[in-house]
Amino acid sequence: MLYDALKPWLFSLDAERVHEEVSGLMTLTAPIPGTAAVLSLLTGPGGRGLQKTVFGLNFPNPVGLAAGFDKDGRLIPILPGLGFGFLEIGSVTLEPQPGNPKPRLFRLPGEGAILNRMGFNSEGARAVALRLSESPRPSVPIGINLGLNKGVPADKAPQAYAQTFRLLAKYGDYFVINVSSPNTPGLRDLQKAKELENILSAVQDANPAGKPVLVKLSPDLADDDLNACVEAAGKSAQGFVVSNTTISREGMPESIQPEAGGLSGLPLKARANELVKKVRAMTRLPIIGVGGISTAADAKERLDAGADLIQLYTGLIYGGPLTVKRITRGLS
Repeated sequence: MLYDALKPWLFSLDAERVHEEVSGLMTLTAPIPGTAAVLSLLTGPGGRGLQKTVFGLNFPNPVGLAAGFDKDGRLIPILPGLGFGFLEIGSVTLEPQPGNPKPRLFRLPGEGAILNRMGFNSEGARAVALRLSESPRPSVPIGINLGLNKGVPADKAPQAYAQTFRLLAKYGDYFVINVSSPNTPGLRDLQKAKELENILSAVQDANPAGKPVLVKLSPDLADDDLNACVEAAGKSAQGFVVSNTTISREGMPESIQPEAGGLSGLPLKARANELVKKVRAMTRLPIIGVGGISTAADAKERLDAGADLIQLYTGLIYGGPLTVKRITRGLS
């Protein structure tokens, strides 16, 4: 009720400013012992009997937080209180970078969507590693999404991803190679089979502990490119995240058509479901389904399409802090 009352005011403010203010408040309270337990109590019971084991990790439920919400790992101690079964932080780049100029994050309430052109704003892998080294281990698995600094040439990308992984390896339970963000020039070119094989080879060479490494796929890949990407990644990756934001503007208002950036939320749902089905038909590797999930029915549809786990971000923004537990109760 409180979120519903505050939502019109919050949505009247700049989207990134609200995110920074709310995240800042959560960051201040996160280290206080018992904060996550209090948040869990306030948000009520979640679903039961939803435990899953995927790529060797135990998940209390299949509903996770997608990358982008907690880019630098500041909120890990408190976010499990919302009912998440796992968290994915990032994208984390090797070196610090500010990302693209503001404004770069926009709500589209009429479409149930978010448009972002953040550009991998990141404190950098060393700062994130230091923070994680000083934090207690969370109660749920942690994924770390790895991005690439702007301006890194394609032939240097494997070494950059491997070095980022090496700095963070001991702190993540699984890792995601993000070569599908539309907001870093040239990044999506790295989804080509040879380039992707080189990146995965370099990361796996830096991975003697055998941490699961996943690849995040773009929803804008043509079928032939998708087939080649899945085949190439399947040789050394342990799974896929399907899918990233889309640059398609199909069905969107004319005013949105020229805006740069990736769309997430409801406009992505049908395409994300279709893509999960296609990837499932190509591989037996685990799939994390993301894009347009905001209800238990959405979650069930994605799981039925072939996803082993699901993630949300935009659905949390529109649905508020009870969203995850509503979904898990519906699933159970």
